[in-house]
Amino acid sequence: MACCVLQITGLIFGGVGMVGTLAATVMPQWRVSAHIDSNIVVFETTWEGLWMDCISHLGIRLQCKFYDSVLALPQPLEAFRALMCIAVILSIISFLLAIVGVKYTHRTKEDPQGISVFILAAGVAFILTAILVLIPVSWTAGRIIQDFYDPKVPTPLKRELGAALYVGWVSATLLIAAGAMYCGF
Repeated sequence: MACCVLQITGLIFGGVGMVGTLAATVMPQWRVSAHIDSNIVVFETTWEGLWMDCISHLGIRLQCKFYDSVLALPQPLEAFRALMCIAVILSIISFLLAIVGVKYTHRTKEDPQGISVFILAAGVAFILTAILVLIPVSWTAGRIIQDFYDPKVPTPLKRELGAALYVGWVSATLLIAAGAMYCGF
């Protein structure tokens, strides 16, 4: 019985982690403009994501623009896009493997270790997905913090951590938990 509860919990964690991975990938709030110094009246907020930049005017009007050229992007951004796309695909595959594994896990008195190979594959895939999510999210956060405290970076170019980074960290945590549940059987 405890086995079934862990499998269902792992499936829920993996599903939420999968949705969070997709959300973090498409959200434009990876880097958000920092409002520092004595200026408390802010008319524009800038968001920078993997796919587009957005500018919010007074919180009323939002203008977003996709990046014009893939070839003109900085190399880290290209790599982060690729890693997050691979993570989304792998999270979907992991979730499907987990569904199949939960469905076809049979424990009997003759075979108490009757865990499906799909469960173990789903666990490993969930953990690998979490690693793929953590690399771009943590790297971006580290770069933002480094630039924020660098006195050579002009104040208008300083950025803060955006909501997509937090979504990515929570998703990676849930994916690791799901993977640990499935690998621990």
